[in-house]
Amino acid sequence: MSERQQEEFEYGVSRRQFVTAGAAVAAGAVLAPGVFLHSVAQARSPAEGASNYQRWGLLIDTNKCRTGCDDCVTACKKENGWGEEKVRADQKVQWIRKVELKESGTGRQISLPMMCQHCAEPPCVDVCPTGASFKRADGIVLVDKHICIGCRYCMMACPYKARSFVHEDVIHGDAYMPRGKGTVESCTLCVHRVDKGQNPACVESCKEKAMTFGDLNDPKSEIAQRVAQYPTRQIRADLKLNPGVRYEGI
Repeated sequence: MSERQQEEFEYGVSRRQFVTAGAAVAAGAVLAPGVFLHSVAQARSPAEGASNYQRWGLLIDTNKCRTGCDDCVTACKKENGWGEEKVRADQKVQWIRKVELKESGTGRQISLPMMCQHCAEPPCVDVCPTGASFKRADGIVLVDKHICIGCRYCMMACPYKARSFVHEDVIHGDAYMPRGKGTVESCTLCVHRVDKGQNPACVESCKEKAMTFGDLNDPKSEIAQRVAQYPTRQIRADLKLNPGVRYEGI
């Protein structure tokens, strides 16, 4: 390596170190006290750990989901630390919500949880100008808050209204799920639990066993067998986004 090449190399390394350090300081400034993004933004990147041999998915049986029950919402709030913000009604953070449907012909009422659908072709990722919205190799869609600039393009692109913007300072937060003012967030399928071999909090909390979580690519998994055996639907299948969340009974 020539002397000039050596100088250019050293300049490039020092510049990258400076940019990385600056980003970490900027990110830490808007987070809940004591919480930093880097520990979970690593949660794991598509290049680390997550495998495309898996496709994590969630099957929701609306025949078992009870109207008025919001155990899944409560569990998500508790697990991920959202819902404590004192904001206007139209600014509330909402990682998961219950949607009540009624069939016009029969009058049958259906209650179903709605959250990020973890699409195989996520429009939120397509429109993100910084790459903050990304999909892991195993199908989980996340937001890297180090580089989220709060433009909210992803919120406009999501046909499921599954993303929220943090308008106020966050005073509640956990190290495994940091949150910050001025960033976008949504259901992560409790990625911190999934990476430990556990089910998402909403699945664990459902007393009616209306939710089944697992690997859609594994024909031996319960979720894959149920999808193969019973009719299921994807919300807005006409958009051809191939969501990882499927619904039974609608």
